[in-house]
Amino acid sequence: MVTPDRAALWWLSLDRIGEDDWGLLESLVSEDEFTRSERFHFERDREVYIAAHAACRGLLSYCMGGSPKDWRFSVEEHGKPELICPPGGPKLRVNISHTRGLAAVALTVDHDIGVDVEWLQRSTETDKLAERVFAPRERRTLAAAPEPRKIETFLTFWTLKEAYVKAIGKGLSQPLDAFSFDLDSLRIHFDDRLVDDPSKWYFERYSPGPEHLMALAVRHPQPAHLVVDTMPAPLAYLRDLANL
Repeated sequence: MVTPDRAALWWLSLDRIGEDDWGLLESLVSEDEFTRSERFHFERDREVYIAAHAACRGLLSYCMGGSPKDWRFSVEEHGKPELICPPGGPKLRVNISHTRGLAAVALTVDHDIGVDVEWLQRSTETDKLAERVFAPRERRTLAAAPEPRKIETFLTFWTLKEAYVKAIGKGLSQPLDAFSFDLDSLRIHFDDRLVDDPSKWYFERYSPGPEHLMALAVRHPQPAHLVVDTMPAPLAYLRDLANL
């Protein structure tokens, strides 16, 4: 269900998860992931972490078969988790994101992929933060946005930029003001054209619910040929998977 020309994107809203579902979702994650989840101070942070990793393993099994606990990950140079794929099989690329109330996971074959989700109700001084992390053209777009749309405009840029940074796997070593987006075309622009090729990137933005924004980034030799299957994570499938 995923190929070099096909990607899958699931999102899971925590308000869809019933009290009886949490034990089932916890049974899908690895022991290390469950241990890490126990270190969160706030229960809401622990729950969205569990939701993200359960959805990730569920999507992998949904598309590729096998047990969700059989998937193994390594950690790359800048801290990006990478799926360990069997020799001779497809090189699966996966990325997850979570914020208050929402988790997301994106999967494809061969190509760099990144997803980011953000909560619209967060409070932030958009103009001050944009001065530090946005490129000049993005700051101009944000400054021109009407006040009721400021946070949405800011987070639209932010999710796109974070999705790209997560896709290339450079983390905090990648300056966010060294590239910029045009929100009308969803095209990326680089200050240094030798750094990357804008024509090799697919971007999309989504509103998975009234309180969240989401963005997807995929490096692809022919972005127009890429098909992305997007849907809310099927809780019934995750429940069934946990009961196997």
